[in-house]
Amino acid sequence: MRRIFGIGETVYDILFRNGQPVAGVPGGSVFNGLISLGRCGLNCSFITEIGDDRVGRNILDFMHDNGINTDGISCYEGKKTAISLAYLDDNGDAHYSFYKDYPNNRLDFRMPEIRKDDIVAFGAYFALNPVLRNKVRPFLEYAKSCGAILYYDLNFRSNHSHEAHLLSDTFTENYRLADIVRASDEDLVNLYGNDDFRSIYLSAIAPYCRNFICTRGARGVFVLDGGSEYSFPAKEIVPVSTIGAGDNYNAGTIYGLVREEIGKEELSAGLSREKWDRLAQLGVEFGTEVCLGTSNYVSPGFASKYRLK
Repeated sequence: MRRIFGIGETVYDILFRNGQPVAGVPGGSVFNGLISLGRCGLNCSFITEIGDDRVGRNILDFMHDNGINTDGISCYEGKKTAISLAYLDDNGDAHYSFYKDYPNNRLDFRMPEIRKDDIVAFGAYFALNPVLRNKVRPFLEYAKSCGAILYYDLNFRSNHSHEAHLLSDTFTENYRLADIVRASDEDLVNLYGNDDFRSIYLSAIAPYCRNFICTRGARGVFVLDGGSEYSFPAKEIVPVSTIGAGDNYNAGTIYGLVREEIGKEELSAGLSREKWDRLAQLGVEFGTEVCLGTSNYVSPGFASKYRLK
């Protein structure tokens, strides 16, 4: 079976509603998607960093329980695992406060063996952070040289929007490395000041990466693939929490790439509307499932219906 590699942040999310804690779960944008994929039986490995504390050890156990290979994890002695306080509003959207305790020397890992058409998921500020860039970029370049499919989720939050200009070259590097770029309309506003996904695709993404997915909440999903544009509807729901929605849209799409046996060459040549439709349906299904609860990943019951042998 093809393997899925993720590189990204790991945090412990404590969710609040009306000022009171309602749930506590391991999280992180790439982490959330990998847990869902591991529950579906895919071969997943994660490169990340945690503290050598009770929270970090619990998260390690959680990853093992969900089938995630943890050989690439940096565990920092004497440091605490990052904590995220997520305050949910009436729409289930989260507003965050982060508490982090990292050493000066971070992310020490060996390059894993990567084969053609394996899939690498990366994104969020972890893929932009100047402190980590000298570790993240060589890994992505290595994965690309091995023929892997690189899936890049912008996940660019408003608290970093003041850095957008300073990070423009790094965004371009990530677009150049990626085979699929996914962004929400909020990501585009935070980065470009507007959500005109068509013009942003043509000017900033298409020169480097053919495939662009823009998720727009209740307004659905738009896919731009070279000269083709496709749109797909969202499901009408009342969300409990949207924290893992985009992360699990990514998981559903990656799951679809594996199930539909879509490789790098086919992606580079362009997919048919029918194949994008199947990928979008899976993305919406995975993302919707997560919005119906306070977990950051699909439930074991949901995953059992999609489990690949």
